[in-house]
Amino acid sequence: AYRLGKGLEKDVDEGMRLARESAAGGEAIGQRQVGNCYRSGSGVEKDEERAVEWYRKAAEQGDAVAQFTLGCCCEIGIGMEQDKAQAVEWYRKAAEQGDAFAQTNLGFYCEHGEVVEQDKVQALKWYRRAAEQGCDDAQNNLAICCEQGIGMEQDKAQAVEWYRKAAEQGDAFAQTNLGFYCEHGEVVEQDKVQALKWYRRAA
Repeated sequence: AYRLGKGLEKDVDEGMRLARESAAGGEAIGQRQVGNCYRSGSGVEKDEERAVEWYRKAAEQGDAVAQFTLGCCCEIGIGMEQDKAQAVEWYRKAAEQGDAFAQTNLGFYCEHGEVVEQDKVQALKWYRRAAEQGCDDAQNNLAICCEQGIGMEQDKAQAVEWYRKAAEQGDAFAQTNLGFYCEHGEVVEQDKVQALKWYRRAA
């Protein structure tokens, strides 16, 4: 509450102190918050390597958000050497706990066979799990799988459903594709006014 300024006058130093106390007591959420502070330089000098240390502590306790965040650090090379194989390990741990962002990223690696064996059926499974939680990136990726028959039989009607869900959340790629289907009347009733609406939103 302090660090985010919710309901209290924002006090970054006090927020960091409370996060440190929580982390010192072994609480994973506190450890993750300390990691966030070091990563952003909030209430403490920015130090990405220390941020990763704290994320790792929380991740090893099973904190799914920390596992996802640590996966991102591994993938991009934040506070450590880039290590996509390790990133996938952490994404998998978080994904198995239901983290939609981790599920989406793991699906991408499975689809493209990067640092893991290519498995489009597994990719589809992870995209679907994340999409059903409302993750627009996953909804978009799932729509593409339906449209192109990746890991499943081609199903353009289902693709349109997922494009619509992502489009309604503001995803520009999905809005453009939905506009195309509306414009050309493919698997949906032709509606050029709706097409224009979606194209305009994406533009």
